[in-house]
Amino acid sequence: MKKAFVHFAQGFEEIEALTIVDVLRRAEIPTEMVSVTGQRQVTGAHGIKITADIVFEDVNYEESAMVILPGGMPGSKNLLDHAGLAEVIKKKAAASEPLAAICAAPMVFGELGVLQGKEAVCYPGFESHLKGATVKDDLSLRSGNVITGRGPGAALNFALEIVEVLKGKDAANALAHGMIVKTWN
Repeated sequence: MKKAFVHFAQGFEEIEALTIVDVLRRAEIPTEMVSVTGQRQVTGAHGIKITADIVFEDVNYEESAMVILPGGMPGSKNLLDHAGLAEVIKKKAAASEPLAAICAAPMVFGELGVLQGKEAVCYPGFESHLKGATVKDDLSLRSGNVITGRGPGAALNFALEIVEVLKGKDAANALAHGMIVKTWN
């Protein structure tokens, strides 16, 4: 199975990033934490330090099942400013490959034109960055090849949406039941 790549920039939202990685690994989806800083150690918005599995420059995106962006500030802005990641996202979007972003990070997709004609959600206050999208207020939302999520409280739903895309509805439902996620479907 191809890998889910969760991207970490300085100032990432810890709840979102680590929830995504945890849920995907529980679902037995190969998942790698990718640092876009040039170093494996990355510090979150609330001072939690993680050690990524790999740095951006060493990732083979041909192995990608999905490119995933956790939110947080300034993490989302740092993801947006990473030229190499922007190129990967545009290439994946052009090929209609799965993409996911939560909280402030859907701004990356909006600013890159990926949300044109889609529905999307984001953390309140970032709606103006969802260029071309119809903005909704769901916890998480799938529109075509793109999944977006609202924020830290939506992290479980968002991660389960990713599991559904990569492993199917039954796998996502079973995992949600086992984790006692009452907000899922």
